Amino acid sequence: MAQERAREESYRVLAQGGQGEITEKKSRFIATLRPVEREEEAAAFVEEIRKKYWDARHNCFAYVLGGRGELTRCSDDGEPGGTAGRPMLEVLTGEGICNAAVVVTRYFGGVLLGTGGLARAYSQAVQEGLKACRVAVMRYGWQISLKAGYGDVGKILYLLGQRGIVPRESQYGADVRLEIFAAAGEAPGLMQELTEATGGRMDWTRERELYFME
Repeated sequence: MAQERAREESYRVLAQGGQGEITEKKSRFIATLRPVEREEEAAAFVEEIRKKYWDARHNCFAYVLGGRGELTRCSDDGEPGGTAGRPMLEVLTGEGICNAAVVVTRYFGGVLLGTGGLARAYSQAVQEGLKACRVAVMRYGWQISLKAGYGDVGKILYLLGQRGIVPRESQYGADVRLEIFAAAGEAPGLMQELTEATGGRMDWTRERELYFME
């Protein structure tokens, strides 16, 4: 039962990374975010940013991996303990975003911020970076192949559109073949509705179960 509940869960991911920047008491905080799926990818991303901003005093990082955030890592990179990596990580987990890494680069402006000021600045930098990103939802569901005659395609596309489902692939030959993704909890009812709407003339096959991006 626990496994079935886990499969029904959705989770948020970065569909596209981005960058944002804030200035706090003359210090620049540059947040760079990127989608990652493996720890090796996250480590390579952190190293890439460190090389890019080699002259910065700090390149702090945080990342969350796995559909339920099973693996998290963060680093203060020389800042006082708990003032950078942990606040950055808490922004990602607070937004429920998985499979994402962020590096915040700090160019010191000569004015000390204190521990509270540092934590706020690093958090705000990540929030600013997220504004430039695209976040998507991953849902557990079915990959379904549909086959129908041309006379029924209009009804099928109409009903799919009502549910916000856009075919991932379409082939028009002797008949019409569509590939769709549907959430596991909605798929059986959708297939019954399509079958009834086409008078049973539509054929469909559940190809596999998977997580897909909405």
